[in-house]
Amino acid sequence: MLYILALLIGVIAGLRTMTAPAAIAWGAYLGWLPVAGTWASFMSHWAAVGIFTILAIAELVADQLPSTPSRKTPPQFGARIIMGAFSGAVIGATAGSTIGGLIAGAIGAVIGTLGGAEARARLADAFGKDQPAAFIEDAVAIICGLLIVAALR
Repeated sequence: MLYILALLIGVIAGLRTMTAPAAIAWGAYLGWLPVAGTWASFMSHWAAVGIFTILAIAELVADQLPSTPSRKTPPQFGARIIMGAFSGAVIGATAGSTIGGLIAGAIGAVIGTLGGAEARARLADAFGKDQPAAFIEDAVAIICGLLIVAALR
């Protein structure tokens, strides 16, 4: 179950780079994610919640701009894999399996990035423009990220 949740949080990172760590930080802060006593205990601090939440909101705003680069460019793709691996590692750390969570999160980020790009392109074609597709993607990423963290409770 732990690896499935780490994979799924990686998928969320593939859709929205900073939404996954923001959801993890909120879950840790609210006590839903037992990170106390692990290397990831800093995620339960209010500063981590604030930083990751601000970065997630900034990403949502930047994604609505007309000049947003493709998620498949090497810097974008790499950032999504790193955040997926990090988020999965935090989930894995709660059960003493950081490496397993890291690997599952990275695989999930690849799936989310490639699958999300395809889904968003199809939605954009259906709507005739990208903005409604971006809003749908944002909503799915945020809701699913929070549900994944709540499932760890």
